[in-house]
Order: sequence, then structure tokens, then C-alpha cells
Amino acid sequence: MNARDLDAYCDAHQARFIDELVEFCRIPSISTDPAHAGDVRRSAEWLARGARDAGFATTELIETAGHPAVYAERMVDPGLPTVLIYGHHDIQPVDPLEEWTSPPFEPRIVGGELRCRGAADDKGHVWMHLKAVQAHLRTRGELPLNLKLVVEGEEEIGSAHFEELIGAEATRLRADLCVVSDTAMHGRGQPSICVGLRGLVALEVEVTGPALDLHSGEFGGAVLNPLEALSRILASLRDPRTGRVTVPGFYDEVVELTREERTQVAASPFDEAAFREVAGGVLATFGENGYTTTERRTVRPTVEINGVWGGYQGPGSKTIIPARAGAKITCRLVPRQQPEVILDRVRAAIEAATPDAVRVTVTPGGGSRPVLTPVDHPGVLAASRAMKEVFGAEVYCTRAGGSIHPVEMFDRLLGLPSVLVGFGLPDDRIHAPNEKFDIGQFRSGIRVLTRLWDELAENLQRTSPGES
Repeated sequence: MNARDLDAYCDAHQARFIDELVEFCRIPSISTDPAHAGDVRRSAEWLARGARDAGFATTELIETAGHPAVYAERMVDPGLPTVLIYGHHDIQPVDPLEEWTSPPFEPRIVGGELRCRGAADDKGHVWMHLKAVQAHLRTRGELPLNLKLVVEGEEEIGSAHFEELIGAEATRLRADLCVVSDTAMHGRGQPSICVGLRGLVALEVEVTGPALDLHSGEFGGAVLNPLEALSRILASLRDPRTGRVTVPGFYDEVVELTREERTQVAASPFDEAAFREVAGGVLATFGENGYTTTERRTVRPTVEINGVWGGYQGPGSKTIIPARAGAKITCRLVPRQQPEVILDRVRAAIEAATPDAVRVTVTPGGGSRPVLTPVDHPGVLAASRAMKEVFGAEVYCTRAGGSIHPVEMFDRLLGLPSVLVGFGLPDDRIHAPNEKFDIGQFRSGIRVLTRLWDELAENLQRTSPGES
């Protein structure tokens, strides 16, 4: 499929594409901070204008109980396949500000990298989609399929109102495939497509002992310290020798990978030393015995302690037995594990491990189910062909260890499969100081997406009505 006309247009307008992205990234659309609510709305309005300029026939803001989302569509022909593009325009906070080498909302291009908050996660990816649409329309006059776009403003705070939005807009969001660009490639020159995401369940544990903090000299040795009790409980959740989670029934629904699937996982390039460096210079990797590092972080479930508190935290010493202690825990889940089932089992294990001298309270948090798109799905095959043509290398199908809640929502509420086609790099420092997006990846990503629409139009079989 000849895409030289599309490439020529993109080459001629590359500088403008980058300038527009720079202006988009200047907007501090931090969704978690109420002080930036106006900026999140300004970001949505700016994006809606960008969608109109790109050629979407319908663009509007969808109001939620929180921050607004942007919806756009260009319906060419009800008989053509329909693809829904998902992304988000909200961004993470910038703390700690002192670790940034340049102001996070004054985008700079240094060494072929756009450096600012939101460059890779997810404004750069969203902007690539708009420019790919624009290239088709300005070059060929029309798209080869129907496109819908929904870009939410609350992904960085757990998509708090997105499930309500999907329920209210189910008809308009109906499509044959969802394309998500909110992920990274396996590495530079190593194109990859994400076909699976782990699920998630969160909970909070509080251990209470005495009604008030006690003097450790008067009561130490006679009253069980809630921090000690909490430490025992948390330590009981994993076997330090095998790395396995010890929660009864935790692995009951887990389906072991076939030999062929493990071979596919192993085929993806992996540098253990580089991984340890990206992980902050850890001395060694750790995890469940019998599995590789890649398998442990993508296709195996886990329990992680995200935070612990209790007792005196100020300078110097304060000799107390604290009245309470607590921890935040998340479990990453793999296909067939259900968040509510795992929550019940973890709660039961925590309660069973709690000493009689203290009380424990387990408070559920959010959760999402794991999702998996078959590697032979037409959408995956189409994306693989588009990426291979642009990057000139074999494309790896990978699974990600994290969770993107809307992908699970589309699957659960609309029966909509997703293909995750992202162009970030593992060292883009998303959610951290000095986030960046490689300009070469931005350029190549637009070209992949222009080809993707052609590939999907030719090969995607409609499985649901595309018209709104």
C-alpha cells in the first residue's frame, strides 16, 4: 500500500506539527489538583479546536461530574469499519519541581527530545492521531474508514467518571475496534504492540491497638505495637524464598502460559542490566521463582505494598507505641482473575494473619479486570504491518504490567477489543521529573497511524454497527 503521498505531507508540515504540540503541552492540565481545573478545561477546549482543524466533522466537550472529555467523529460511510481512538489530555503533577532541569510547562527541544510534562503521556500521542487524520484528509480528501475519538480529562486520577461517560454515550462510542496510544515501544528500533494489560485491585489496611499513643517505656513489651503487627501481616503475604504470594487461592484462576506463549514472551529483546538501571539502579531483580523478569512483570500476578505509615515521623526521637498503623496495597491481576474475588481472598488472609491483641480494618479501593486481545486479531495484524513498514523491523506483541482502566471498561461495557499502539520509549520518564518525548518517535508514529487507517479499512471485518 503506497503511502508516499502521506509521508510527503507529513514531511512538509513536521515543523508545524511540533509547534502545535508545544503549545498543547504549555497548558498545565493537572487533573488531581483543583487549582488546575480551569487548565484542564482549557486543555479540552484547545484539543477540540485541534480536532476540528484536523478535519473531524463533529467535535464537542462531554461534561462529567469532574473534568470534561473531548469527543469527535468523522463518519464516512455506515458500511465501512469504525474505529474508536482513546487517549487522555490530563497530566501528572510535576513534583518534585526542583529535580526538573527546565520548567515543566516551558517545552524545550534538546538533543532531539521534547522535554516537558505531558509530552509522552499522553499529549504527544493524542496529537499524532490528529495529524494522521489531517494528513489523510489534506492529501486524499477522505478517510478510508469511520473514526471516532474520545479523549478524557481524568485518566491520571483513575478515570473517575469515565465509566459513567461510557454508559451515557454507549451508542456514540460503539465501534469495531479501539486504538489506544498511551504506551511505549519495547525499545528504540524495536517496535512493539501491547495486546494485554494486567488488572488491578487496591485496598487499604489499618491496624489499631491502644486508644491513644502510649509511652514505650511504660508500656513497651506489654502492649503489642500496631506497627509490629502490621509488619507481620504484610510479611505474611509473600514467601521470601519462592517469591510466591501466599494468599490462599490467589493463583486458582491463573492459566499458565503455553510453551508457545512463553516463547513469544522470550522473543522480545530484554537487557537485564538496562532494566535494573531504568528501575533506579536496583542491585538485583526479584520475583516468583521459575519465571523470567519479563514474565514476572507482565504475565504473572503480584501483590505490592505501596505505602506504610504509623507512629512518629518528625525529626529526632519520640518514644511511643503508636495507636494505629496502616498500609496501601495493590494486586496486579492476569486473565481470569477477578478483582472482587482476589480482594476477598486477600482480606481473608490479612484477617487470618492479624494477632489477637490488635484489630484490623480492610477498606477496598478501585479495581479493574485484566484484558487480552488475541495476537491474531485483525487489528493487531494491521498495526503490526503498519509499524513494520515504518520502522523496518519485526514487531513484537507484548503485554504490559500496568493497567489502563478505560481499556478494561471498553471491553467490559461495550465488548470492544483494543490494540495498544504507542510510540514512547522506556526512558521517557513519564510521571517523573524531566519527562520527554523523542521527536523521531513522534515523526514515525504519525506515519504508522496514517498507514494503520488504510490497513484497518482493508482488513477489519465489522462486528458491530459503526454508525452513531
